[in-house]
Amino acid sequence: MRRLPELELAVSATTRERRPNERDGREYHFVSADEFERLVQEGAFLEHVTHPWGPRHGTLRSEIDRIRGEGRVPLLDLETHGALVVRDEVPGAVTVFVKAPSLDELERRLRERATESGGEIEERLAVAREQLALEDEFDHVIVNDDLRRAVDELEGVVARELRATGSMSRP
Repeated sequence: MRRLPELELAVSATTRERRPNERDGREYHFVSADEFERLVQEGAFLEHVTHPWGPRHGTLRSEIDRIRGEGRVPLLDLETHGALVVRDEVPGAVTVFVKAPSLDELERRLRERATESGGEIEERLAVAREQLALEDEFDHVIVNDDLRRAVDELEGVVARELRATGSMSRP
């Protein structure tokens, strides 16, 4: 984000419990299950998902409008399904599939992170297997095998796309 100041990360809404050091409106917009459902019924979300392990997440249309209103380009960090919905709903949307080098490595990272139970990790791995089957639906695929290299590759992809649309404010 520091490398491409044209971008602003769209903060998703979630029903998940706030973790220590998280702040509402920074990591997520934390809402109750009832509030989330009300927003779904009102059509307030561009996309939303209910994870098998419980929480709901979604991108508020108002968040996209706010970012665009400030003259910036929204960047969305989404699950596969949500990204494909955005691809189909938003003209000019560009999708990037970022994946771990292997399922074993993904499992290692999830266990090291220690924010989910063993059962939640198994559910996340099952979802990851399904998501990998859809990687060909994306405009770009980046393997996150080395963080610095993957970030450089992602920056290159995004910079090229911004230049192609005339959204980049610097050469």
